[in-house]
Amino acid sequence: MTQSGFIAAIDLGTSKITGVIGRKNENNVISVLASESISSDSSIRRGTIYNIDKAGAIVRRLISMLENKLNVKIGKIYVSIGGQSIHTEVVREMKQLSSSGIVTEGVVEQLRGSIEKYKPEMNRKYAVADVEYFLDDKPEKNPVGVTCSTVEAEYQVVVGRPNLSTNIEKTIVEKGSLQIADFIVGPLAAAAIALTEEEKELGCAFIDFGAGTTDLMIYKGGVLRRLVTIPFGGRNITKDIAELNFVESDAEQYKIKFGKAKESSDGSFFPSPFSSKPDIDFVELNKVIVMRLDEITANVKEQIRLSGYQEQLGAGLVITGGASQLKNLDIYLNQKLNMPVRKASARKNQINNSPDLANDPALTSALGMLLLGNTDCEKIIVEEYSEEDTVEEKKGRGWAGIFGGGDKPPKESVPKKPKTPKAPKKNINIGGKMKDIFSTMFDEVDDDEQ
Repeated sequence: MTQSGFIAAIDLGTSKITGVIGRKNENNVISVLASESISSDSSIRRGTIYNIDKAGAIVRRLISMLENKLNVKIGKIYVSIGGQSIHTEVVREMKQLSSSGIVTEGVVEQLRGSIEKYKPEMNRKYAVADVEYFLDDKPEKNPVGVTCSTVEAEYQVVVGRPNLSTNIEKTIVEKGSLQIADFIVGPLAAAAIALTEEEKELGCAFIDFGAGTTDLMIYKGGVLRRLVTIPFGGRNITKDIAELNFVESDAEQYKIKFGKAKESSDGSFFPSPFSSKPDIDFVELNKVIVMRLDEITANVKEQIRLSGYQEQLGAGLVITGGASQLKNLDIYLNQKLNMPVRKASARKNQINNSPDLANDPALTSALGMLLLGNTDCEKIIVEEYSEEDTVEEKKGRGWAGIFGGGDKPPKESVPKKPKTPKAPKKNINIGGKMKDIFSTMFDEVDDDEQ
């Protein structure tokens, strides 16, 4: 990345669509240049684009806001992939070596090439998340240079429905008039910038609480072991609160201001600030919240059990995402899952500015996309020059570009008009002719440019 370029990304969330622009230095530390968010206005449901026209209009507006903020042009952009169909599949590739064979970079590349050609049935491959090697059935993190007879690579491949990318392409390319630099799986981006290497090594359950979905990832031994998407999120809690006779916009505000993931023991009421709306019963409000959380947590607990690592998660539970900001959620999860809980956002050593953005759990996935992206997304406008253009350039540089002097032409280059011509038909107005020549020359250039 050069200083004139940048990485641009769009995180397509159920609640809001977020755009970020940033640069990375040689140490992969990000400088955030701009960030904007716009409500998705129900154009995205459970992480999947539902209304292409509406989402496309929001993306166009978002791109315009980012470009105007930095006075740049975005030519291509990274886009997040998410939705309830996103999950991991384990795919194994094996290669037989000679009895005293050595694993080389070429062997590893051959295995990687095989997985790149893998096409899942009824789904589309969106990422190869992680890989673990086994040499003669023994795990090995760094296989290159080790002797063995067989080498096996176990890949965690992220797959999902094909229409996830199809709808995004229609939204970004057709409606938004942008190129897609690449798709980035949202949960993987969040984990990349929020988790530490120690947490991945010790083992942890990483949960990205979104508005439409809850993404769960299991890490152990530094490798992703499982990714699954639970089709419930913060928006479901809001809709449940709205059933207490509130409009959804008020229900969202009450959830943020007064909602808790732990039931209150008192029976207090909060008077509504709007005289025409019902008062808020804290007990009922929190009871509704906890009922939905119980359902989400039961799914999380079952998925952790199915991973087979429930007793090996030494780093406990790490949570992020916009819906993770619910009060007392960490206490609630600690009691329900019987493991330590850490609230997370982007790691401080990955962002060298904008601490307010780095500390926002709702932006974890978007900032993680900047970390994973490597393509320069700036649109470079190349102007083509013709012979006529060179004349216009000279005009733009002033008389110095033509005569090689100052801002005005040398006096000797401008002929003087004779005061008393002797014969009118022999009168030669050299200065006038030169003026006409230059005037005509520039007029032709101007006409060509129109």
